[in-house]
Amino acid sequence: MTIRSAKDVVAEARAGVTSVTAEEAAAEVGSPDTVFVDVREANEVVKTGTVAGAVHVPRGLLEFQADPSSPSHNPRLDPAKRILLFCASGGRSTLAAKALAEMGYADVASVEGGFPALEKAGARTTST
Repeated sequence: MTIRSAKDVVAEARAGVTSVTAEEAAAEVGSPDTVFVDVREANEVVKTGTVAGAVHVPRGLLEFQADPSSPSHNPRLDPAKRILLFCASGGRSTLAAKALAEMGYADVASVEGGFPALEKAGARTTST
């Protein structure tokens, strides 16, 4: 049995999902039609802050919080809205975008470069 690298798995996912630049994403901060989802771990969010108005859903819980039939459903994960996912560099958010697309979310994208790129692009951020 051959073990595939995480890098290979992310590259395969990246080929099948939409991504947006940090600059494009930063322009959508505050839009009522866009939900920013921070899929980093809680300690990362506490350390660096997050995008203003973002919902924090650790990557390991995303499918459960995105599923409207789940007792863990987070109503902020609205499939009728544009969902922009970010992490620390773009790997986890790419995997998350693939998962949401497979669940039926129609307008989902991963932010290239993650939170550091969003900060550099001037996205409004908040500390926790």
